[in-house]
Amino acid sequence: MANNSYSGVKNSLVEANHDGEFGCTLKELRSLMELRGAEAIGKLGECYGDAHGLCNRLKTSPSDGLSGQPADIEKRKTVFGQNLIPPKKPKTFLQLVWEALQDVTLIILEVAAIVSLGLSFYRPPDAEREHCGKAAGGVEDETESEAGWIEGAAILLSVICVVLVTAFNDWSKDKQFRGLQNRIEQEQKFTVVRGGQVIQIPVAEIVVGDVAQVKYGDLLPADGVLIQGNDLKIDESSLTGESDHVKKTLEKDPMLLSGTHVMEGSGKMVVTAVGVNSQTGIIFTLLGGNEDDDEDEEEKKKEKEEKKKQRKTKAQDGAAMEMQPLNSDEATDAEEKKKANLPKKEKSVLQGKLTKLAVQIGKAGLLMSAITVIILVVLFVVDTFWVQNLPWVKDCTPIYIQFFVKFFIIGVTVLVVAVPEGLPLAVTISLAYSVKKMMKDNNLVRHLDACETMGNATAICSDKTGTLTMNRMTVVQAYIAEKHHKKVPEPENIPSPALDVLILGIAVNCAYTTNIMPPEKEGGLPRQVGNKTECALLGFSNDLKRDYHAIRNEIPEEKLYKVYTFNSVRKSMSTVLKMADGSFRMFSKGASEILLKKCCKILTASGEPKLFRPRDRDDMVKKVIEPMASEGLRTICLAYRDFSASDGEPDWDNENDILSGLTCICVVGIEDPVRPEVPDAIRKCQRAGITVRMVTGDNINTARAIASKCGILLPGDDFLCLEGKEFNRRIRNERGEIEQERIDKIWPKLRVLARSSPTDKHTLVKGIIDSTVAEQRQVVAVTGDGTNDGPALKKADVGFAMGIAGTDVAKEASDIILTDDNFSSIVKAVMWGRNVYDSISKFLQFQLTVNVVAVIVAFTGACITQDSPLKAVQMLWVNLIMDTFASLALATEPPTESLLLRKPYGRNKPLISRTMMKNILGHAVYQLTIIFTLLFAGEKLLDIDSGRNAPLHAPPSEHYTIVFNTFVLMQLFNEINARKIHGERNVFEGVFNNLIFCSIVFGTFIIQIVIVQFGGKPFSCVALTIDQWLWCTFLGFGSLLWGQVISSIPTSRLKFLKTAGHGTQKEEIPDEELEELEDVDEIDHAERELRRGQILWFRGLNRIQTQIRVVKAFRSSISLYEGLEKPESRSSIHNFMTHPEFRIEDSEPHIPLIDDTDAEDDAPTKRNSASPRNATPTPPSPSPSPAPTAAPSTPVSPSPNQNNNAVESSNHLFPEGPKSGTLSAPGSPLHSLETSL
Repeated sequence: MANNSYSGVKNSLVEANHDGEFGCTLKELRSLMELRGAEAIGKLGECYGDAHGLCNRLKTSPSDGLSGQPADIEKRKTVFGQNLIPPKKPKTFLQLVWEALQDVTLIILEVAAIVSLGLSFYRPPDAEREHCGKAAGGVEDETESEAGWIEGAAILLSVICVVLVTAFNDWSKDKQFRGLQNRIEQEQKFTVVRGGQVIQIPVAEIVVGDVAQVKYGDLLPADGVLIQGNDLKIDESSLTGESDHVKKTLEKDPMLLSGTHVMEGSGKMVVTAVGVNSQTGIIFTLLGGNEDDDEDEEEKKKEKEEKKKQRKTKAQDGAAMEMQPLNSDEATDAEEKKKANLPKKEKSVLQGKLTKLAVQIGKAGLLMSAITVIILVVLFVVDTFWVQNLPWVKDCTPIYIQFFVKFFIIGVTVLVVAVPEGLPLAVTISLAYSVKKMMKDNNLVRHLDACETMGNATAICSDKTGTLTMNRMTVVQAYIAEKHHKKVPEPENIPSPALDVLILGIAVNCAYTTNIMPPEKEGGLPRQVGNKTECALLGFSNDLKRDYHAIRNEIPEEKLYKVYTFNSVRKSMSTVLKMADGSFRMFSKGASEILLKKCCKILTASGEPKLFRPRDRDDMVKKVIEPMASEGLRTICLAYRDFSASDGEPDWDNENDILSGLTCICVVGIEDPVRPEVPDAIRKCQRAGITVRMVTGDNINTARAIASKCGILLPGDDFLCLEGKEFNRRIRNERGEIEQERIDKIWPKLRVLARSSPTDKHTLVKGIIDSTVAEQRQVVAVTGDGTNDGPALKKADVGFAMGIAGTDVAKEASDIILTDDNFSSIVKAVMWGRNVYDSISKFLQFQLTVNVVAVIVAFTGACITQDSPLKAVQMLWVNLIMDTFASLALATEPPTESLLLRKPYGRNKPLISRTMMKNILGHAVYQLTIIFTLLFAGEKLLDIDSGRNAPLHAPPSEHYTIVFNTFVLMQLFNEINARKIHGERNVFEGVFNNLIFCSIVFGTFIIQIVIVQFGGKPFSCVALTIDQWLWCTFLGFGSLLWGQVISSIPTSRLKFLKTAGHGTQKEEIPDEELEELEDVDEIDHAERELRRGQILWFRGLNRIQTQIRVVKAFRSSISLYEGLEKPESRSSIHNFMTHPEFRIEDSEPHIPLIDDTDAEDDAPTKRNSASPRNATPTPPSPSPSPAPTAAPSTPVSPSPNQNNNAVESSNHLFPEGPKSGTLSAPGSPLHSLETSL
């Protein structure tokens, strides 16, 4: 060892200092980190001697770390970079405006407005006017006809308004989301050693040369080289795609890479690369996480050339495809198209329902507007040329065109009002608002839609430790030296030999990262850092008036001979010390029922070991362990074993032998008190129709005791409490396979699952989600904190990770992080989730009423009076009220406790219930009655001039202004009605808690007054008198009264009402597509960015399929002799892979075929993969005889890790690769198939 570090120092003296002071450059370190295994060790030895030599070069100490002086840290940041990966530039406001302009209806409006503007400047000769029919005549005033441009300009102005509002919304949404990301990033801390002190610093503060402590469950924040490790195993699948855990040791493979997960063990590493220079950073930069736009353009140019090249060299198709930059558009397009073909398993139930609803409404609107335009045109033509019998005069053409444009604009406005573009807006506003508020309730939402899914949750599978309990563990009972102490014993009462062994065992056999710190505030409780169970033991040693720090200083972590770290399989932890005389002593601690089975001796009152027989063990379980467990204590056994020097060194890898013949020192009972607010929270959940289940690794008695304290188990219930083993026995059949029917028998009654492994938790969650027994599908939320909870968190509909106790792996897999680790925060999440759902429904109820009314009014008005009573600009204003403002007002209602009094909606509940349908239709009837009355009889009732049948550029009339004003005021009052959707009577309840709502309603009212009084020609309005205003307001207020009438009618009586807005149910998707869906995980748009690896896979797929079709085409041209091709054999890619018997002789002439098929390159993806996987196609036999030879088809299993599929499939591809020379002649499609895979 000394030699190495000495040579390391020597080397560093030989090579002049590179980077100012440090003995190695950024480049050298980067190239070092790209190596793995033996190469890396070779390079390390050659350049630096060893890890310690590297530390010397980086001017850091393996034991004390960096000095931590600001100047030094800054210098390291400037030389080696910061630990940040620069985020993608946000879209600028102008880009968002441009995107908002892409809306089809807006484009149509713009075109119409511009045409109308252009025509309004055309002045036909006056004399000709009379020939053009009644409708055109009658413009009395010169100034009026000159104001014809106003309508076009006003439409353009309102379009600009809509666009700006949309863009601003998007912009603020983006900003909020970035803020959230930053918040998540700042939350992440990592343990480093600086100046000999172990401290936690934000991940971004880590610099090259830091000595970091890594432990079970960490997500490594930077690249580094291992200095010291115990049993370290790392999951590198995020970088390599290999799912096996990689063992890291100083001798074999000391390279630790950022972005990988520590699955077992602990250790120390020296950081060698951070930020963009770390392995993850390099990948991010490759993915173009931060490229500029001009680069994009270059990419596109490159691509065009690339495509030209491809057309020329189609023969090397596969190869050409590989050469394309990973970030190319074609790849993404292929992926997009492939994805667009499937009905996506939308992650969010709500989004799915809404999209479907919006499309249906849009189609209806389109139909209505088309009919409106046709009717208007027909009426006009019939009236002018038939009834008035006028000839088509050349001079009149512009006037006629002006009429047609006016009709067209009316049609478009009907469409604009009909299409609910406010829907997506309402969802995003509602979700963004909820997420922001949930931060205050200690819920940090990582995926927006999780918040809404939570409202539908029907089951919660919760961890015990830390979620239901306080996670402040203390030893309260102990069985030591044959005596059961009901409270912590005085040190005098324990024989000193036993006490010494006990304290030594606790000190060295707890992770050195675990510590008891002095309290932050005077008189507070001491702070527990690290694993809480170990903290309890260290606290126990303090209670026994012994200082474990002294022992740790004497035996630093480097001197530990071997450590078996805790994992979910071992359920114990052991540490081996080498004694001065060459013998070894191993200390173990773990779950008492597991460790006691391995003990054959026990320390007696004198401190001497005596025999411990199975009979004694059963006694102990009955007399000590069960009483402790039934009080809800977790029991831990502490034991040791001596290996004498004479026996030589034991075989440390044979764990079963090593961990046997132990001597029991003591058994302690550790209490973890239930959080005071949990029982109440669980009661709320049960009242809200949510079943709470407890899944824990503790023994069943402890679990049952805690479950009763929490209220999960109530006295007199016949619910199940199972242990993991028993659970597994019940759900598996004779062959050991899990059967859904068996799970279905168990889960409805199951409340506590004890001694469960991570796989049990995952099985349970999956079983409940896939179950179809209950009348509604279950939506499951899961809480977890450990690395082993990752799979269950990912599988669940909503995964909650603990913010304080949770490991990075758990946080990474979760949807929501509980920043205070508290179960009652989950109840808050349920409340917010239900609130989102209700907000959307409120908005829908309001919006659809307006839609129905506005469309019908515009339609009938246009047909009867040949002019829409609501003008284009007015329609756009109504659209602005009901879309943007209403979505703001109704989507930001704060949740109330009453939300927790109803059952969850479940996955298949329609968005628009029958009660809402009743409200929508009821209010529509009221509003239509009022408006038509005003329209056709208003001039008599209110004694004003009629506004019907006005000529082309007539001034606005009082009549139509009153119609418009009443319409808007009815919407305003109806917005208050829309606040309740379950038929409640009091619509004002809690209205002043929502300032946004109040200010929007008042604001809209004031703007409406301004528009009517001063809007003039652009809004086609005339100022109204006070009387007329009062009438309008009274009619508007009527809709509140009418609302009371409607809520008096029981919904159950109205059988004809239908619900609307169902989600796409699984049954509606055709089977073939479902089969495809099974391979494609849920497509989450945020994740799409990260999954470029799959593009390669999709690309490979597309290519293979093109190749297959070439092969097919080629074969079918010769298959007259070849034994006729069965239709099934064009089935799927999987089957192709299982037939090595293809013989392809000379396929050059047929290559151009790819060119013909390339255009529809995506079609085969659908066709081929949708076929049944297990059809056994018949490959043609190479002999000319028509007898087909069947080959057993082994479908390629869809592997869970999609990046692996390419690798897996290739195994099946050429089972007899080298043997058959005919397989891949270099020019053949199969050859390029190999290259593309």
